[in-house]
Amino acid sequence: MPIEIKNLCYSYKQGTPFEKKVLHNVNLSINDGEFIGLIGPTQSGKTTLAQHCNALIIPQKGRVVVNGCDTAEKNANLTDLRQNVGYVFQNPDYQLFAPTVGEDIAFGPVNQKLGRDEINNRVREAMEQVGLDYNIFYKRDIFALSGGQKRRAAIAGVLACRPRVMILDDVTAGLDPRGREEILAVVRKLHEEKMLTIIFISNSMDEVAMLADRIAVLDKGHIIIDDTTKSVFGEAEKLQQIGLELPEVMEITGKLREYGFKLPQTLITLDEVVELISADLQGKQVGE
Repeated sequence: MPIEIKNLCYSYKQGTPFEKKVLHNVNLSINDGEFIGLIGPTQSGKTTLAQHCNALIIPQKGRVVVNGCDTAEKNANLTDLRQNVGYVFQNPDYQLFAPTVGEDIAFGPVNQKLGRDEINNRVREAMEQVGLDYNIFYKRDIFALSGGQKRRAAIAGVLACRPRVMILDDVTAGLDPRGREEILAVVRKLHEEKMLTIIFISNSMDEVAMLADRIAVLDKGHIIIDDTTKSVFGEAEKLQQIGLELPEVMEITGKLREYGFKLPQTLITLDEVVELISADLQGKQVGE
């Protein structure tokens, strides 16, 4: 389900003395089945850009075309578009409102006017996909869930609508390491097994490096880099200039190179580092 963004501009409080320009002539193409990361400093426009992709925000200038549907056209079927492009917010409390987990996840399919059996099947399937046991959590009070469980319930609610694109807006923020790993495992599985297009907003460079195939970097409402993950993190100086940290692995490999380990600068995940060092140690001493 391709998304084409052309010359997109957007301002909050447009036409008032408090107008704030957020996006400036943004151009971005997202291909079907792609996993793209959106990164940038705070208030760089990441969330505003992402919310244009499922018509939570309508363009003031420029175009957003999702699978042939221009979101700004008068007769655009935005209901259908939003079912196909799901959005998971950073704070799950903005998304969860029904008394129980099962009722909340069923909300979308109910509004799609599906039959009872189909609704139940979708709820069960969505809960299974995010690792929430149906028998344990179906009747669980929403407010009795942990932070990580709330995130998974919010993702399940979107999945129950059978979207083709999923936008994940900093969904691991505030979670402990275990909760974070559980959510990332769910996201990876959805992309690999369901072939969903994923738009992944994160302030964690480690998460983006681990998951994304491609990254768009925003700064002050402009896309300043749009390339493969390795190529983007190869622009270390430029990223640091706008206030972004590098993946922790890049800092580790930098230190290892100082101690004589011959490691390329393109390594961005721990698995790559472990694999390369293991291979070297089997054949020779690293650094010889």
